[in-house]
Amino acid sequence: MRIATYNTEWFDALFDDSGALMEDGGWSARYNVTRARQIGALGHVFTALDADAVMVIEAPDTSRKRSTTRALSAFAERFDLRLREVVTGFANDTQQEIALLYDPDVMQVSHAPTGTPDAPRFDAEFRIDLDIDATEDRVVFSKPPLELLVQTATGQSLRLIGAHLKSKAPHGAAGRDAVMRLAIANRRKQLAQAIWLRRRVDALLDAGDPVIVLGDLNDGPGLDEYENLFGRSSVEIVLGQGARALIDPHATTALSRRIGAQPSSARFYISTEKRYLQALLDYIMISSDLARRTPRWRIWHPFEDPVCWEDEALRAALLTASDHFPVTLDIDL
Repeated sequence: MRIATYNTEWFDALFDDSGALMEDGGWSARYNVTRARQIGALGHVFTALDADAVMVIEAPDTSRKRSTTRALSAFAERFDLRLREVVTGFANDTQQEIALLYDPDVMQVSHAPTGTPDAPRFDAEFRIDLDIDATEDRVVFSKPPLELLVQTATGQSLRLIGAHLKSKAPHGAAGRDAVMRLAIANRRKQLAQAIWLRRRVDALLDAGDPVIVLGDLNDGPGLDEYENLFGRSSVEIVLGQGARALIDPHATTALSRRIGAQPSSARFYISTEKRYLQALLDYIMISSDLARRTPRWRIWHPFEDPVCWEDEALRAALLTASDHFPVTLDIDL
C-alpha cells in the first residue's frame, strides 16, 4: 500500500465556488504559473504517485459557498484517479484545509476525532504554560489536524493524523524587537501544538492503535535562530523518544547532521537573496509496530530523486505544481 502526503500550494485558487476546475489561462496563486499549467502539473503528479491515499495539505477551502469534497472530487474525476473518495475534518478559516483523497476499493476511512483531558480533540483548546509564568495559556489550531480511522481491505485497522502546524514566520511585525517577540511567541505556540499532537499520539498508542502522523510540520533542524532557545524542534517533539518514538528516516537523518547533505521536501525562492532555500518540512512518521511491516519512504524531489530527475515531464510537473514535493510511504498493510 502507498500512502502519501502532499502540500499543494494554494490548491483552492484553482476552483470556482461550485468546485469546478478553472482550467484556463488566468494566473494561479503560484508565481508566473497559469491555472491550466498548475492543474495539469498536479494531475500529472497525482497520476504518477499512484497512491492508495494522499493526505492533501492546503486542500481547497470549505466555507459557506465552497466545498473541499466537491473540489477534490472534481479534480479526481478530471484526471481519472482511483482516489475517488474524500474525507475531511474540522474546517478552518485559512482557505487551506486538510483532506484525505483515497481509493475506497483499498480502504474505508472515517473522521474519528477523540480526546482526553490531557489531550483534547483538535477543535478544542489546549491549556499549557508556555512561558513558565504559572499561568496557563490557551492554544488552538488555526488548521486543526485531521484524525482518521482507517480500515484496509485486508482487515488492518490504524489511525492517520494529517497535520499542518502553524508557520513561525513573524508576519506583520515592524522593527527588530517586534520581529523577535513575535517570532518567539509563534515558536512557543507551534511547540505547544506539537506537544498537543504528541499527546494525542500517546493516547492512541495507549489504546493499542498503530499510528501514522503525516503532513507539513513547518519545522526542522536549523530553520531559524530561535531553535536553540527552546532546545527541541516540533519535529523532535512529535517523533517522541524511546520505545514509543515514531519513525521517519528523513527526520532522523536531518536531526543527526548539522553539517552535510540533508533530505529536503520543499523549495522556496528567496527574492532578497536571489536564491532558492531547500528545507525538510514534510514527514510521514509511523509507530514502531508499523515499522516491522517493511516500510519504504521516498521524497519525490525532482533534483534529489534520480527517477524524478530522469523523467523530464514529471520533473517539470513537480516544479510547476507546488513549492513542496510529495512524500510517500510504501508499506505492507
